[in-house]
Amino acid sequence: MRKAILSGAVMLCCMLQAAAQRSISVNEAVNLALQHNFNIQIAKSNIQIAKINNNIGVAGGLPTITGTATNQESIVNINQKINSVTGDRDLTRNGATSNNLNAGIAGTMVLYNGYRVITTKKQLEMIQAQSESFFNSQVQNTIAAVMTKYFDVVRQRSYMKTLEQSIEVSKKQLEIIAVKRKIGFANDADYFQAEIDLHSKEQDLQSQKIILEQGKADLFNLLSMPADSSAMFTDSIAIENNIKLEDVLNKFNQNPDIVAADQQITINTLAEKQTAAQRYPTLRVNSGLNYGRNSSNGGQILLNQSYGPYVGLGLSVPIYNGSILKRQQQAAAINTHIARVQKDATILNYQTDLTKTYQMYIHTLDLIATQYAINRLTEQLVNLTLQRFSLSQATILEVRAAQQSFEEAGYKLVNLNYAAKAAEIELKRVAGILAP
Repeated sequence: MRKAILSGAVMLCCMLQAAAQRSISVNEAVNLALQHNFNIQIAKSNIQIAKINNNIGVAGGLPTITGTATNQESIVNINQKINSVTGDRDLTRNGATSNNLNAGIAGTMVLYNGYRVITTKKQLEMIQAQSESFFNSQVQNTIAAVMTKYFDVVRQRSYMKTLEQSIEVSKKQLEIIAVKRKIGFANDADYFQAEIDLHSKEQDLQSQKIILEQGKADLFNLLSMPADSSAMFTDSIAIENNIKLEDVLNKFNQNPDIVAADQQITINTLAEKQTAAQRYPTLRVNSGLNYGRNSSNGGQILLNQSYGPYVGLGLSVPIYNGSILKRQQQAAAINTHIARVQKDATILNYQTDLTKTYQMYIHTLDLIATQYAINRLTEQLVNLTLQRFSLSQATILEVRAAQQSFEEAGYKLVNLNYAAKAAEIELKRVAGILAP
């Protein structure tokens, strides 16, 4: 009865542990990253800032209206000499109070400034478009990083399974030696060596588990999840083996980094026009309404009040400012040249990366087919050597060599699959076509 209860409790714990571990596919991982990744959130915020700034008012195309008001009370001593037709007379008063009230609304609007308003508005539109390109680039980079790390975790897990299979071989070998030892066909040295080999394999497995857990922590970081989160990454490495270099090159110009570099050229060209526009006259219309009231209980004028609207034009013409505008225009032209050079460098770097990645992609696909065959052969070799060992037709060294070949073949196979998948992801990223 106790055994039944204990068995049921163990099964329940296992079920709860399995339920606690969330299973995450690669598409789910990518979607989680796109929703919660901090760099994605920052890129979204930059788009919002660019949208807010993309306004005709920010470009200076809307009128500015200001209101002013002052109210001043004074206590003064008055000593005046007044010249009148009846003769001069003196006016003296101490502690006289006076009030000075002024209020007004003024508005001004640019009518012409060398089309600087229009140029600035176009530049703001291009900055908004560039922020969207930066966002698309961040999305592509995030998807690539998540996928690459996800399949790296799958790779480490696959190699761990290879080590587990090798440990099973070591356990069987130890069992065979133990049986032989009992009947006198194996000595203590063989038994101790088999135990040492088993413990060594188990240590390798523990080291591999640490590598796997660290890889998971890095992946959780990309998903903006705590490093100690619990999840299972269930997808296998499925390689798309029909990517053509011509198809990638045809979509090469869609790469958001190249699009952003081209937009930067346009932004700098518009900055040149903005600088050149400062050489032209600026014409403004000014209008407003003023109210003024001065009152005093002493002196010749007891009340002075005025109010009314006004309208006028203002013209400013730049004549000379120490060649500042000329130098600013020259610097703006250099910035445009730099943007063009940066675009050319970006294209060249991506083309080089594309060529190298595609070469590795094709070469790795060729190696994978051969490696699958080698992996099957090494697995058969381990089983056959273990059988021969049980019949005393093979030595411990031969079993160890077969195990080593099996582990190396398994490690190489998962590495080749991972390398091909990483190359596939990079090709799609450069082409700007990565999607969950």
